[in-house]
Amino acid sequence: MRRSPLVALVLTILLLVAPGAARAAVPDRAAATAADPVALLTGVRTAGTAWGLDPTTGRMTLTVDDTVTPGELSALRAVADRAGVLLRREPGTLRPLIAGGQGIYGGGGRCSLGANARSGSTYYVITAGHCTATAATWYADSTQSTVLGTRTATSYPTNDYGLIRYTGRIAHPSAVYTYPGLLTINGPGNAYIGQAVCRSGSTTGVRCGTVTGLNQTVNYATGVIYGLIRTNICAEPGDSGGPLYVASTGTILGILSGGTGNCTAGGTTYYQPIGEVLAAYGLTLP
Repeated sequence: MRRSPLVALVLTILLLVAPGAARAAVPDRAAATAADPVALLTGVRTAGTAWGLDPTTGRMTLTVDDTVTPGELSALRAVADRAGVLLRREPGTLRPLIAGGQGIYGGGGRCSLGANARSGSTYYVITAGHCTATAATWYADSTQSTVLGTRTATSYPTNDYGLIRYTGRIAHPSAVYTYPGLLTINGPGNAYIGQAVCRSGSTTGVRCGTVTGLNQTVNYATGVIYGLIRTNICAEPGDSGGPLYVASTGTILGILSGGTGNCTAGGTTYYQPIGEVLAAYGLTLP
């Protein structure tokens, strides 16, 4: 498997700036051939890279961010040449998005809530795993006086999702906060290429664009994440974990994991599909 105005909204995730980590090198995959690009790209572990099928060109594409060193770029170019894939640079730093903004608080960090879900009569917050990994108890305010709930699960890296079980008396509607207002979420859905989508985040509010890729692999400094949705929507620290949704239908597709760029110059974002999270923990959207 690959792979919370707040009291009444609880739906936009956070981003914690990921700590530095040692950069992994591209391993020698001499046995792989250009006829098997996936085998070669699966071996790439360099932080600041992502790969997947680009539906615009119909070719596999390996992207690199600004943190990739000249030496690493040379090695990655060799991999791309052997695999017969496109090599593309994206400005900025590919990172999980966790940091400031109205949201949920834990362990000195702040994240945005992604979606409310339940198992029977027990309710949970779904958010990014790189958020839940940082604290066991989560709060609805920056003074950490109003308890939201307790972390019950984290899957990160490989996946990027986690659960917080509601223990406080906080309203948890099945809705997205749209700055301002609430959009009722009617259920989960599956993304497709070219789909018109929006995301809501505690730093930059609502931004919209289209789905540009599926089943994407991302190499953060903290680990590799598989099976993500790629969009041309920008995001900034504090937006992470927020929902990716279809405004016209009230369908939620995923939760924000991370991305590159910003909302001034533009950027790219990646999302954990919501269906995978619901299936992993036996949850439904209320």
